[in-house]
Amino acid sequence: MENFPELLRQVRPTLALALPMIVGQVGQMLIGLTDSAMIGRVGTAPLAASAFTHGVFGVFFITGIGLLIPVGVYTARDHGAGDLAGCASWIRHGRMQALVVSCGAFGILAGLATQLHRFGQPAEVVAITPPYFLLISASLIPTLFFQVQRQFAESLGHPWVPMTIMLGDVVLNALLNWIFIWGHLGLPALGLVGSGVATLVARSVAVAALALWLRQSAELAPIRAMPNTGWERSRFRALREMGLPAAGCLLFESGAFAAAALMMGWLGAPALAAHQVALSCASFTFMFPLGLSMAVSLRLSRAVGAGRRDLLRPIGFGSLLLSTALMATFATIFALAGGTLARGFSTDPVVTTLAARLLLVAAIFQLFDGGQVVAAGALRGLTDVKVPTLITFTAYWLLALPAGYFLAFHTGMGPTGVWAGLAAGLACAAIMLWLRFRRLTA
Repeated sequence: MENFPELLRQVRPTLALALPMIVGQVGQMLIGLTDSAMIGRVGTAPLAASAFTHGVFGVFFITGIGLLIPVGVYTARDHGAGDLAGCASWIRHGRMQALVVSCGAFGILAGLATQLHRFGQPAEVVAITPPYFLLISASLIPTLFFQVQRQFAESLGHPWVPMTIMLGDVVLNALLNWIFIWGHLGLPALGLVGSGVATLVARSVAVAALALWLRQSAELAPIRAMPNTGWERSRFRALREMGLPAAGCLLFESGAFAAAALMMGWLGAPALAAHQVALSCASFTFMFPLGLSMAVSLRLSRAVGAGRRDLLRPIGFGSLLLSTALMATFATIFALAGGTLARGFSTDPVVTTLAARLLLVAAIFQLFDGGQVVAAGALRGLTDVKVPTLITFTAYWLLALPAGYFLAFHTGMGPTGVWAGLAAGLACAAIMLWLRFRRLTA
């Protein structure tokens, strides 16, 4: 408690760095929300196909993000130490990492597109999914390139440009959805496929715009002037040694939600569509602590690079305070206005009623969801990723999914049981990760 005044002092700079990151993350999520809202107007089966596609895509996306996280962490550390050559080298190696990861992931997803019937989804959903699945999968390549460039800019203290580009991309994606889904401006109506085309085009424009700014920005000229030292095995090894556990940590959580989507599909198309509606809302609110998590990771990494261990606890626990306040607000909204939110995505009363029940469960786990992602970001800032990976595996795959399956299929709770299991896993992860942070900063 003697450090509480310092904790409060650290809240403001953390929030100042986090705000544009949060807005950028919300912008990224608004693309998915726009897609879901517009596809939901086409029909329940297209909405379910979108839910299934994004469930599978999300696993590869979040894995790619994990593999690229070290770029921002190491750049922030070198920036804190005044090593501009190191910063320049990390973005070069990060871009190569993004190229390899995104192309490899797309190859796997393209293969999966021919095997969608093996996932046990409703026949009417499988029949319309493949073209949309391929388009969303292809968008992974520009998405990961955007992420690595964005993390680089943010780690150097320039988060506002990526944020602005992302917000512009939200508007572009909505416009393209309006054009391609319903066939405006003389183009044919493509329905679900049109939404996939819109997403691919919008994400490609965003990555090109950010790359242009990195090449032209006057603020980054000193870093661009650093000599190219070529490819260094030690840097790829460092990216791998942190990136693989970080990806595993994120994969265990995202994989649990993807597995939950599969279980919802076993319960029928309405359950899967309701899951997508509720998950879209919960994922939107998750972007706030996720942006905060990124900011905390960078601030802690800079503090380590500058030799300021005295700031680690105030920065970390100050972020927990911010996360708790944010997620308590969203929990209240979900509990009081779940039905209204659900009706914004679908006109099917079966879907909206079920989605409103799922949002009640989401209200319960909001605090834990925010707490666990901020704790994971804080630990990444300390380059601690192996133990958090074990923690998340235990919480989501040994607790959340077995509990969700049991409650859904053996107690009569149905779809609500799946989400209750997820809530238990999130609570376990949050508590264990913060205990880990407390131990490492003692």
